[in-house]
Amino acid sequence: MENILEISNLSKNYKDFSLKGIDIALEKGYIMGFIGPNGSGKSTTIKLMMNLIKKDSGTIKIFGLDNDQNNLAIKERIGFVYDENHFYEELTVKEMKDVISPFYRRWDESVFKQYAKDFELPLNKEIKNLSKGMKMKFSLAIALSHHAELFIMDEPTSGLDPLVRSELLEVLQSLLQDENKSIFFSTHITSDLDKIADFITLIHNGEIILSKTKDELLEEYCLVKGSKKLLSGHRPENLIGLKQNDYGFEALSSSKKEIIKQFGDSVMIEKPTLEDIMVFYTRRGERRVSSY
Repeated sequence: MENILEISNLSKNYKDFSLKGIDIALEKGYIMGFIGPNGSGKSTTIKLMMNLIKKDSGTIKIFGLDNDQNNLAIKERIGFVYDENHFYEELTVKEMKDVISPFYRRWDESVFKQYAKDFELPLNKEIKNLSKGMKMKFSLAIALSHHAELFIMDEPTSGLDPLVRSELLEVLQSLLQDENKSIFFSTHITSDLDKIADFITLIHNGEIILSKTKDELLEEYCLVKGSKKLLSGHRPENLIGLKQNDYGFEALSSSKKEIIKQFGDSVMIEKPTLEDIMVFYTRRGERRVSSY
């Protein structure tokens, strides 16, 4: 299957933060969830993908094209939805649409009108008077109206009420009926990705910690809970984000089979959520909650 996005050995250095050798690949027809705590490098990676800042090293190819050399051609085919509002607040929805649409050669007014109707967009209302959910719907309608092939989303559901979030996720799922489209979905709200993601990439402190299919993650990984006395003699590298208190321990493992082999039925094994995986990995290493 052809990759719609390929990032290789991408680096960007700041005084107090660095992206270190980022590698990401996304095939056509899939949704990748890009997760990590705040400050982990998600937004920096997206800014580099969108050519809003310059990389120090590495390559970014979108649609097989180098994003430095083909900036405008690539952006013609990208739909982007950000958490922050980048519209002119004093304009109405219709006026703002009229400003944006000429930038896209493949703009389809009939598609915009249909989404404006579906999303119940108030075309004559000023942007500043829209709710956050309505601004997000407007951003999505714009992204959908020029036949984008790759949708890049930076915290699109942050701060939205459950109903609007659900509507947004349904629209994104419907997009993937066209197997030539893909979605790169950056968020810290992992419950949204439980519903729609095909792949999960976790970034922490500017480094990719893991990148797998969601099904692989949830099948291979497990939460382990048990008595502290069971830890003696067991290699700590088998337990991720080990947490201890006076009553026992809790940790994540990347191999359910290995945990069963080592501990048998003397521990409790549970299926993790994506949030569990993110939290335990980014806590990384042993952390005692209380002394013993």
